[in-house]
Amino acid sequence: MLKSLFHWKVLVNIILAAVVFTGLVWLTFRWLELHTNHGKEIAVPNVMNRSVHDAIKILDDSGLDYEVDSFKYDPKFRPFQVLQIYPSAGSRVKDGRTIMLKVNPRTYAQVSVPDVLDRYKGLAFRQLEQVGLKVGDTIYEPSIQRDAVLRMLYNGTSLKPGSLLPRFSTIDIVIGAGPKRNITVPNLVGLTVQEAKAIIKQNLFEVGLVESEDGKQDESDIVYYQDPAPFDVRDQGMQIDIWASKKTPAEMGGKISELNAIYRIKLQEVEPLSTNPDPPVYREPEPTQEVPRSETPKAETPKTETPKTETPKTSADPKPKTGTSTTPVKPAEKPKAKKVIVE
Repeated sequence: MLKSLFHWKVLVNIILAAVVFTGLVWLTFRWLELHTNHGKEIAVPNVMNRSVHDAIKILDDSGLDYEVDSFKYDPKFRPFQVLQIYPSAGSRVKDGRTIMLKVNPRTYAQVSVPDVLDRYKGLAFRQLEQVGLKVGDTIYEPSIQRDAVLRMLYNGTSLKPGSLLPRFSTIDIVIGAGPKRNITVPNLVGLTVQEAKAIIKQNLFEVGLVESEDGKQDESDIVYYQDPAPFDVRDQGMQIDIWASKKTPAEMGGKISELNAIYRIKLQEVEPLSTNPDPPVYREPEPTQEVPRSETPKAETPKTETPKTETPKTSADPKPKTGTSTTPVKPAEKPKAKKVIVE
């Protein structure tokens, strides 16, 4: 058995197998060297703090690829300045290796403006700050939406939700200050429906019922009636209803009368006063029982008494003559004081 192993034929096969295996390994590594450019490494050039245009030119000359990434904006550095490089400068890399460049952009990255319209101002401010936007001036204007965001302004122009702005941009907010009171209702009679709607909005009212005589809702129809009436006083946000027709208001007198009976309040007729009333007649007040009143004391005038003449008494009264009647003589009475009623 052992003798067969050391036979010359067996030894030749073993040697041939080893040679073939060694040759395959050498060819494999040689192929890898050629494929990966083993031993042909390039030092990464130092392009830190250079402009991105200069860095790209240097990498192209070195046989290296590049990929540019807009890093977050830093106002301390110049726009398009290389801030980071990977692999770092001086590293040995293969020919054709991709080098990552992080560059300072020209300005802050753009962000999408959130939709904060018709929302409470406190919540709107927080949402804007979360995306990196600053709130500038807060402008209040009359509106029934108190403390709600009505519009957003950027450099004086209206801003729509979803617009892209640089990060940390400043926008102005228009906020509702509550309804305006005691606004005079404009006169819309004689205007077209389109003109009436524009004037209603300009005067801070809302368009209510728009009824057309033919039902076609034509914007060119002429307004012949409105409610509330012209020059009435209402608060902001109240609705104004209008009735329109192809005819002029003068031709719609019957319809206007019907609407007046519904929407206009009639005052009750009061009987007018006579033009020549009878003059008042003075009547003396009836005597009433005196009631003690606190009056200012009046100065008393001394009373003058008239002396009485005494007649001598006789024992026998004389008989009266026939045909004549004698009445006892009464003493003179004092004149009664007239009552003066002070009204």
